[in-house]
Amino acid sequence: MDREYIKAKLLNLPNEPGSYQMKDRNGEIIYVGKAKNLHNRVNQYFTGAHDFKTTKMVSNIEDFDFIVTRTEKEALVLEINLIKKYRPKYNIQFIDDSSYPYIKLTREEYPRLLIARDSRKDKKARYFGPFPDATAARLTLKVLQTLYPFRRCNQLKPKLCLYYHMGQCLGPCEYEIEKGTYEKMADQVTKFMNGDTKDVENDLKEKMMAAAEKLEFEKAGEYKNMIDAIHTIVQDSQNIEKDNRGSRDVFAWHADKGYMAITGFLVRNGVVLNKEFRLRPLYGDAEDEFTAFLIQYYQDHPAARELVLPADMDLSALTEVLDMPVFQPQRGYKVRLIEMCQENAKKQLELKFSTVERQDSITDAAVSQLNELAKHPMNRVELFDNSHISGTFTVAACVVYEDGLPVKNAYRLFKLHTGNSDVDSMKEAVYRRYFRLLKDGGRMPDGLIVDGGWTQIEAAKEILDSLGLSDTIRLMGLVKDDHHNTRALMDTDGDLFEIDKNSGLFFLLTRMQDEVHRVAIGFHRKLRAKAQTKSVLDDIEGIGPKRKRLLLKTFINFTGLKEATLEQLEEIVPKEAARNVYEALHQDEEENENDEE
Repeated sequence: MDREYIKAKLLNLPNEPGSYQMKDRNGEIIYVGKAKNLHNRVNQYFTGAHDFKTTKMVSNIEDFDFIVTRTEKEALVLEINLIKKYRPKYNIQFIDDSSYPYIKLTREEYPRLLIARDSRKDKKARYFGPFPDATAARLTLKVLQTLYPFRRCNQLKPKLCLYYHMGQCLGPCEYEIEKGTYEKMADQVTKFMNGDTKDVENDLKEKMMAAAEKLEFEKAGEYKNMIDAIHTIVQDSQNIEKDNRGSRDVFAWHADKGYMAITGFLVRNGVVLNKEFRLRPLYGDAEDEFTAFLIQYYQDHPAARELVLPADMDLSALTEVLDMPVFQPQRGYKVRLIEMCQENAKKQLELKFSTVERQDSITDAAVSQLNELAKHPMNRVELFDNSHISGTFTVAACVVYEDGLPVKNAYRLFKLHTGNSDVDSMKEAVYRRYFRLLKDGGRMPDGLIVDGGWTQIEAAKEILDSLGLSDTIRLMGLVKDDHHNTRALMDTDGDLFEIDKNSGLFFLLTRMQDEVHRVAIGFHRKLRAKAQTKSVLDDIEGIGPKRKRLLLKTFINFTGLKEATLEQLEEIVPKEAARNVYEALHQDEEENENDEE
């Protein structure tokens, strides 16, 4: 990359909306983006810290182009169209090449029912669906073709076919079809696909009973199979909550640990016909990526009668691009659908990480990758984290991983001196941990990872040097990107080792971070609750050491004590003392009520 050339070009970028295209040495477009302000956005790529993907992309940029637009809406549309045209290697491709099957009713002179995936190409045809898979679509098509005798052949044949003799075609190849017949059948198909199958089922039941009375059991069995198939079609659609006010698409997302999950429910007359799901590494702003996904999605799928999105989204650009009503509900049924989408996305993201965690081959590969990257054995690794609120109840946690798995009986917790800075807290925890191991002859780790960059590395290195452990324990620090996700490891020389978000090492380090943070926060909350409970009880008349121990033994902590009713307290201590405890714990609530009055 010619840095001087790029730097000069960056200075002359306009402060206007538009799309930018990053190019490699061959002039190939490797990334397409959009911006409210081209100058600010494009300059961001060449300054500050970035994640693995962005760093790798920037290293391959030899030039860039841009197209100025009048509005952010135009920039968004242009971005999506350029992504679809060039399919740049560094753009997240949320939309895959496959699409869901629909049942298509053609508008030909003699209409046909068939399975199609071109739901936007034929504007005259009627489409029903989408279906979750081809099997469900084929079953539904088979039932419809049996019930409604539309044309079955692609081209009219010179003579009647078998389907005519089976009653599944009206025979337009030889007979004149009365005007309006096909339109009437089309309306019946629409009624059926909207879930109104009662008349059809009643008709089939009458035919089944009539056949049985005539001892035509084979024919009766065919009618019974038809009824069962209709039940299957209806029941396979997951009915969340009946709502006859219309159909809608509902989308939401959840982002965590450098990944993004998007879930969508396609609701038709209160019935979820399908669920969309996408899971990808997240390299930019989650809301921007979600907006880009929706634009791409509705370029390949029919517009919704109504699109329901989370209430905290900025829709200014999206509503100008999408030609459909967009709602952000605050209460009611639609909010529950949004919450279901968000919960599904969260569960899928958690499943992604837990699944990787259970795959031994990935864990082994992650440990090997860490050893190779550190150029030192890292089979037994310890990770530290601090926790406090405004310098109070300062604690630290040390978690231990061996061969990529937690060794929980080796975890250690530390109460630290209140008022210390984060750096001093790190020094204290590291010193106490390894001084004790030296004193007791305990097992030393191969590596120490601090949850922070150069400052924390320096703090830990000072302690290891003072204890003579720098040559024994390999020290590294976790480096975060602008979105607070792990992007690299840094060694004691300040060298960075970028981590691919699709690698096993990324998942291993993320698990370790989550674990040490969980342990530290849990210990901090425990100490705070214990201190809070003690301080409250110490000031209550009628509660001495013996009664205090009894209350804590019964209700465990401050939360349990505050949730107790007056009657429950009276079962443990005398009535007057119980009332004093109850009033002391609920004094703030009474004051708030008085303020409102």
